[in-house]
Amino acid sequence: MTQGRHVAIIGAGAIGVISAIEALREGHRVTLIDAGEPGGEQAASYGNAGWLSSHSVIPPAEPGVWKKVPGYLMDPLGPLAIRWSYLPKALPWLIEYLLSGWTEARVETTAFALRDLLRDAPLLHRKLAEEAGVPELVERNGVMHVFPSRGNFDNDLGWRLREKVGVRWMELSADEMRQREPDLHPRYTFGVVVEEAGRCRDPGAYVAALAQHALAKGAKLVRTKATGLKLNGNKLVAVLTEAGEIACDAAVVAAGAHSKKLTASVGDPLPLETERGYHVMIENPESGPRSSMMASDAKMVVNWTNKGLRAAGTVEIAGLAAAPNWKRAEILRDHLVSMFPKLPRDIPPSRVKTWFGHRPSMPDGRPCIGYARASGDIVYAFGHGHIGLVGSARTGRLVAQLLSGKQPEIPLAPFSPSRFL
Repeated sequence: MTQGRHVAIIGAGAIGVISAIEALREGHRVTLIDAGEPGGEQAASYGNAGWLSSHSVIPPAEPGVWKKVPGYLMDPLGPLAIRWSYLPKALPWLIEYLLSGWTEARVETTAFALRDLLRDAPLLHRKLAEEAGVPELVERNGVMHVFPSRGNFDNDLGWRLREKVGVRWMELSADEMRQREPDLHPRYTFGVVVEEAGRCRDPGAYVAALAQHALAKGAKLVRTKATGLKLNGNKLVAVLTEAGEIACDAAVVAAGAHSKKLTASVGDPLPLETERGYHVMIENPESGPRSSMMASDAKMVVNWTNKGLRAAGTVEIAGLAAAPNWKRAEILRDHLVSMFPKLPRDIPPSRVKTWFGHRPSMPDGRPCIGYARASGDIVYAFGHGHIGLVGSARTGRLVAQLLSGKQPEIPLAPFSPSRFL
């Protein structure tokens, strides 16, 4: 077991700051490196839907999804859109994405792996929130999925696989849904409640509090951009940054969608892509759900936060540099008003807040968690896609175990970066 190392953690998002807390717990010295504010609006965790959905085990690609690609290209406002101008660059990633979900067996393999990663996530986050002095930000009170019909649920491969990997839920009839959610549009006639899941009342504030907790425990924060990793043979000697070199014994790459150049600097060209996401938030809404929910037809999550009613979802493949398409946020707002008819259609713009950011995604729906090929001093922890916040609690524990040379608490073969190399 290796203890007492100086670990440089690149990225102060949810995964980076929890990795810092867990590494400190293992007796390491920690330097966090990030040019942005932990929990700030630039971070993917800030714009997260706020779901701690330990049942989010289904990768984005499922059998037959290739048939929908022409529609993705033709509809810039659909649940998944691909910008024509970015298609040539995204094509290798898209091919791997489609192949990863080509058969039900491949999707099932990923579901079992993600179940290991996400199991008990709401409980892990609750403990972290209590440590950081913000227990009120994490609630373990279940989430609801709503469907226009029972058939929409029965024909969904994802729910069959969830049951196979051990997820359980409670089914609701139309009348039972009305009793629970009187403001929900009557077109939804079937629902399920996953009681093991939870939610975060303010993802940005939660990550900020975790960062402060890490600093209080002895971590150091350097506000600069990391540009690469410096090796001497197979030994890591420093992280290269815009402010100069930061000497260290070990490093964690947890820079989200910006991790690709860092791994390439040590010879690991990994197929990381950004799934650009949007959210819309209504301050002081006149109506809404009593519980957090996902609408199957709109493909979006609706969640109460401390700042308002947030709707988040949809995927846009257009790279890191392209400007946002704010019409996609407007679509989320329109879906929200459609779900809850008591919301006024002319909500003042001053009460509607929009956000855009970058989910770091691997084509097979599984993050990269493991060592770099060039050195066991470098640990990768990125590519979580839609499960970054919920998956961050166990990922941080795994990172600390890898840094200390301990046996990881779950099998890491499905998440090994070498699967792409």
